[in-house]
Amino acid sequence: MKNVAIVGASGYTGRELLTLLGRHPGAQATAVMTARPDTAPEPPAFPGDPAIDPLDLRRLRDVDGVFLCTPHGAASTIARAALDAGKKVVDLSADFRLRDPAAFAATYGGTHPAPDLLGRAVYGLTEHARDAVRGAALVANPGCYPTSILLPLLPLLRAGLVDAHAPIIADSKSGTSGAGKAPSERTHFGNVHENFCAYGVGSHRHAPEIRQEAGTERIVFTPHLLPTFRGILSTIYVQPSKGASADSIRSCLAERYVHEPFVRIYQKGLPELRCVQRTNECHVAVAASGPLVVLVSAIDNLGKGASGQALQNMNLMLGLPESDGLR
Repeated sequence: MKNVAIVGASGYTGRELLTLLGRHPGAQATAVMTARPDTAPEPPAFPGDPAIDPLDLRRLRDVDGVFLCTPHGAASTIARAALDAGKKVVDLSADFRLRDPAAFAATYGGTHPAPDLLGRAVYGLTEHARDAVRGAALVANPGCYPTSILLPLLPLLRAGLVDAHAPIIADSKSGTSGAGKAPSERTHFGNVHENFCAYGVGSHRHAPEIRQEAGTERIVFTPHLLPTFRGILSTIYVQPSKGASADSIRSCLAERYVHEPFVRIYQKGLPELRCVQRTNECHVAVAASGPLVVLVSAIDNLGKGASGQALQNMNLMLGLPESDGLR
């Protein structure tokens, strides 16, 4: 049995990891902590859950792996302590997603706290980085929006099925849990209920991450806030390259993901949030629309978009079956 720590266990992603590890046959959470050392223990959120202790870096010595579910900027110090102790680290924050410290500073408004660790981090989009993740000590878990966009898009870019000059439009909608547990005016129930809005147009923090991993600046990303708690649905509009079609794009995705346990390519119909909520799956459909091809992908932002993918990565890092705890 592998022992793991969850740092930041009081947030949505930390709580989701507790749920997943509670049914894991080969790993258990033996250190459940906040991201702050100066707080009192928090009572269990649900019956049967452990109490959430204040941060104690010494407890990282007694585990095999560490999940960091902290705000950006707070993960780096804890990651360094865990790495120095020889532990495997999956960071669910944004600290290690952007490879360029200048890009981090421009996106998150401050100097990167550990630029020397950036070269050690593997970007953990599992289906496209499995071998690198398996041998990594530090994995940057992808953002939720990027996961929903990159999984359907990367195989097409690499196969040359998307016009190399046309813009790629990524129109994404997320439930409120994507904003985290801290209350805000934007996510207050009274402002979300029976409402729908775009936000962060041209300025969302996930845009540089998406462009970095896609290898192109042609992606126009617009997020929206849904009056739901969990789930992301992304609609991606691409201009196919000469000779490509919706059928050839669908075939490319089906071939690329045929052996992937958590990616499903539809031959007909369209994904819906209810099909992926509380799973680690990404569902993708392809349709022709005039001169464009439309990709529709759906994930659970707390599952495949965060804690589920983090556990998928940690399983690989600890030599456990990749799907354990995720079925």
